[in-house]
Amino acid sequence: MTDNNSVDENPPERQRGPVTLRRSQRVELTTTDQRLLDSRGPSDWVHTDPWRVLRIQAEFVEGFGALAAVPSAVTVFGSARTPRDHPEYQIGRDLGGALAKAGFAAITGGGPGVMEAVNRGCSEAGGFSVGLGIELPFEQGLNPFVDLGVNFRYFFVRKTMFIKYSQAFICLPGGFGTLDELFEALTLVQTKKVTKFPVVLFGRSYWQGLYDWIQNSVLPGGKVGEKDLALLHLTDDIDDAVRVVQDAHKAWDEAHS
Repeated sequence: MTDNNSVDENPPERQRGPVTLRRSQRVELTTTDQRLLDSRGPSDWVHTDPWRVLRIQAEFVEGFGALAAVPSAVTVFGSARTPRDHPEYQIGRDLGGALAKAGFAAITGGGPGVMEAVNRGCSEAGGFSVGLGIELPFEQGLNPFVDLGVNFRYFFVRKTMFIKYSQAFICLPGGFGTLDELFEALTLVQTKKVTKFPVVLFGRSYWQGLYDWIQNSVLPGGKVGEKDLALLHLTDDIDDAVRVVQDAHKAWDEAHS
């Protein structure tokens, strides 16, 4: 008879590589080698969490390898829904060209709309045009103006590439995806995970309402500080946006020389 307060110090166990299985969990009908070599088994194993870790690792390795040689770059975000005859498309095209002439590669999400415009302007100006795509239910593919394209399964891997290989973010009018990347960048700068990283909001009429809400609601409530608000730069001028990027890049170079 077992005392309810007693502890079974040697429960039955089985090793599965570095994992220890005890009690009822130890019973397995097949071994790891058998599951690996048996081609008749189900394909569900490729969707298990341990396998996903390897896929995630592979995406990081592939992204780092593909982007390691990219020159100083600026990531530009904006709506995929902007038609080619919209004024914002031409702004994106002009901005991509201006970045190329200033010596920066242009990185976008690689899709249509504003992303295509920026890649197009950069490529037309002789710059290096990069597109980091994402697997979506509605396939859109990389736009034809991308010189170097990488497609990702996972948003968080793609976000890492945007941050790691950029000197700045410029946000043109966009939707949830643009807002997501905007606040991701602001959080990383605010918490000093990245330094000398300007965030430019291009298009005052579009972004002013968001800026005013942060200034008039978030700031007075003590949720952010004055220095946090200063992380955002609003402009309608392409030369001004490029100047902000150049100044930050120069400061970074001086700090690391």
